[in-house]
Amino acid sequence: MRIGSAIFLIALGAILAWAVAPGLIPFVDQVLIGYILMAVGVIGLIASLILASPGRSRRVSETRSVVDPNTGERITRNESRDGGL
Repeated sequence: MRIGSAIFLIALGAILAWAVAPGLIPFVDQVLIGYILMAVGVIGLIASLILASPGRSRRVSETRSVVDPNTGERITRNESRDGGL
């Protein structure tokens, strides 16, 4: 769920809970459905904000040195990469 759809669910739930006259849809409790839609929208909004946050990024660096057995020359290799998911 993205931020836009979460806000849409919150708005739709608020309209059903507070703005529409009760009994418009027979055999359905509009106020309860409105509160449920608002709760799902809030949960989706929080989840999308948490997943969209950059979080802590880790950088991993490695240095390796080896000696070439033929020439006796020392070879050094530096490698850096992100350690995130």
